[in-house]
Amino acid sequence: MASFAFAILLSIIIDIGAQINIWRILVVTGLRGQEISNKVVPGLGTVISILIAFGGLAFNIGNIAGAGLGLNAIFGLDVKWGAAITAIFAILIFVSKSGQKIMDVVSMILGIVMILVVAYVMFVSNPPYGDAFVHTFAPEHPMKLVLPIITLVGGTVGGYITFAGAHRILDSGIKGKQYLPFVNQSAIAGILTTGIMRTLLFLAVLGVVVTGVTLSSENPPASVFEHAIGPIGKNILVLCCLLQLCHQ
Repeated sequence: MASFAFAILLSIIIDIGAQINIWRILVVTGLRGQEISNKVVPGLGTVISILIAFGGLAFNIGNIAGAGLGLNAIFGLDVKWGAAITAIFAILIFVSKSGQKIMDVVSMILGIVMILVVAYVMFVSNPPYGDAFVHTFAPEHPMKLVLPIITLVGGTVGGYITFAGAHRILDSGIKGKQYLPFVNQSAIAGILTTGIMRTLLFLAVLGVVVTGVTLSSENPPASVFEHAIGPIGKNILVLCCLLQLCHQ
């Protein structure tokens, strides 16, 4: 399992290259992704927009499902009902006129809190850091990591995610070659933040699994947090899931 660290490292490298490339093109041209696509091939932007919409739907279903698992862990609520409640909560936030502005202000704070929470769980689980470091550069059975790498890359720069970030930059009035240094810095910082979160979560899981603990098939994430820090781990899992939903 320690070899998964290699998948995380490689996905970060690929993500940085993809995000910088996309953001630079959009900011320099001042055009949105679908507008550039339509200039390349008429109608292509419309097709891509439809595909991105479906991809975004699938991605956010994953976020909502995670929050549903968290509510299941702490309240024993059926996962489906937990996901439904979370979806309604998210809809209320984003249909509010001031909801977007509020989320923009607090999203960075929520991200920092989420990282600190998972970092605490990681330190308590005491994973084999040396083993993870070695396998980061010398993985066992690297070909078996192809699918995990694709999944990680798709979850970070696949679908609408990367374009949404660049579009938000355009919405703020930033466009033109003079902003390339800012774009490069922002793109790299975003990917590294995601990479740090994944690394901490991976090490937390590794620290629990290497002890021989069998994770619950019904809710593996809750098992990791609970085995690491006790019953309160379920509460922390809920916090992480909700913060992740809000941050996205």
